[in-house]
Amino acid sequence: MNGFVTVLEDMSRSQPDQSIETLVLAMLMSWSVGMFMAWLYGRTHSGMSYSRSFTQALVLITMVVALVMFIIGNSIVAAFGLLGALAIIRFRNVLKDTRDTVFVFCALALGMAIGSQRFHVAIVGVAFFAAVTALLTWTRFGVRSEFDGHLTLTLSPAAAAARPFAALLDRHCRRFRLVSGRASGREGPARCVYQIRLRDPDRHQLLVDELARVEGVEEAHVVINDELTEL
Repeated sequence: MNGFVTVLEDMSRSQPDQSIETLVLAMLMSWSVGMFMAWLYGRTHSGMSYSRSFTQALVLITMVVALVMFIIGNSIVAAFGLLGALAIIRFRNVLKDTRDTVFVFCALALGMAIGSQRFHVAIVGVAFFAAVTALLTWTRFGVRSEFDGHLTLTLSPAAAAARPFAALLDRHCRRFRLVSGRASGREGPARCVYQIRLRDPDRHQLLVDELARVEGVEEAHVVINDELTEL
């Protein structure tokens, strides 16, 4: 392990190596890091703004920036030349999510580190970025609501009184709370709305399917809250 760290530090010299072998290594490493960033983005994304083209762009941005940094090297003339060339391009795409912007900046930073042959900086940086991103996603940091969504049930009068579905809610939900209950009459169906916190939000359809098989449950519908929706 110490030998691997020493090799990476030796490659991060002040005078960059412009050989073909180093360029190939930089491209392969930027591709690998970019693929990992895109996978991390897809696994931790929530909401409705997911874009396949943006996910692919994270890989390509990392590689392009690494190539640009490799071209610049220590040449001020090349740096100003590329700056002038890039100034001609107009980027008009508006990112819908602030988190997408963070991933773009991270891809830029990693590409700069790899292109300038500071490989150890790229490895440590992407490791910490991935760890913090996973931690924020796993802990649901920033989510204000205690519940994942709402469950609406249409019940027969007997089911509304006996609540035969309570065991299913206990099995699928960490917690639930009745927020609305309305009866259509002595013989008519009753409608109940519950706030629910699911044990696994990705399996909410399984809860609906099992509720539909309970005697007396005429209709079951789950609406999952969008954590990124701003009103």
